[in-house]
Amino acid sequence: MDNGPERERIAMTEDEWRVRLSPEEFHVLREAGTERPWSGEYVETKSPGVYRCRACGAELFRSETKFDSHCGWPSFYEPREGDAVRLTEDRALGVLRTEVRCANCDSHLGHVFHGEGYPTPTDDRYCINSISLTLDPRAPDAG
Repeated sequence: MDNGPERERIAMTEDEWRVRLSPEEFHVLREAGTERPWSGEYVETKSPGVYRCRACGAELFRSETKFDSHCGWPSFYEPREGDAVRLTEDRALGVLRTEVRCANCDSHLGHVFHGEGYPTPTDDRYCINSISLTLDPRAPDAG
């Protein structure tokens, strides 16, 4: 299950990523790890702005789509653009999940879940690791 148009991706070796990222960032972004619930800096953030990929800086989510899901990780109901993220099938834990990756650098961001009953326009929960993101409060308003 892959979605979105093909776009040119940042081409770096894993050794180059290891130099660029902290060990914790590398574990989540490049090895598909997960930070502990409630430990990330953006879990309860309400500040306006744009959430970008920590690895490459690509715009991923807008604060207007962030909502309180009480799951322990930042949650969004849709990405900024249809091609901002790439969805792939993930069976790593023995169950089918949909992994969310940055379409620009192919870094692991988290997972998306559908049909959980949240009162959002899409009923999707993009459950994203805080360590995968940076918040840019100076970004222009969505338009």
